[in-house]
Amino acid sequence: MAATYADARRDRRLDPAAALARFRLAKDELFARHPQTPIAPTNRGAFRGLDYWPYDPALQFDVRVRPISTSDAVAPVAASDIVATGGDVMQLRPVGVVELPFGALTVYWIDVYGGGIFVPFRDLTCGIASYGGGRYLLDTVKGADLGGDDDHLVIDFNYAYHPSCSYDARWSCPLAPPANTLPVAIEAGERMLSVVASNG
Repeated sequence: MAATYADARRDRRLDPAAALARFRLAKDELFARHPQTPIAPTNRGAFRGLDYWPYDPALQFDVRVRPISTSDAVAPVAASDIVATGGDVMQLRPVGVVELPFGALTVYWIDVYGGGIFVPFRDLTCGIASYGGGRYLLDTVKGADLGGDDDHLVIDFNYAYHPSCSYDARWSCPLAPPANTLPVAIEAGERMLSVVASNG
């Protein structure tokens, strides 16, 4: 996936829609054939690709990461325990905030399995058309990164994706903390596979 994101970082500057289409094809191929696919073994034979909302150019942003202030829902503290699936606990440390037209998201540093910037979120599609525990935008230790620098991040909801645990309970994934709940339906990025069946 890291190489697939590297291609997207390069290509999206010239043609964002085409870059996203290529990214999705590559990801579907990895999910179908890679030995570490998160698709449960019992579902792999029937897997025909992930389900996605259409590309929306209005849902991509290059945003400044600002320091956390006293008015934010979190405080910059040492790593705090965040609930993960299966009752596990993972440690995330708030390191900044990005402001979007429809709300703010806390940027976290993962203090486990290698570190890295992590931006999860929940929205009004959660539990209906997307995974109830939320989706992810960035997880840099795993290469899920569309670019930026020390002060800015590329936040593109067209690349929003489900954690591995949404496909198979053998995976343990941190759930999006309450501070990262957006009061809107983000109809971009991955949808739940069940949506394919319900929509025919």
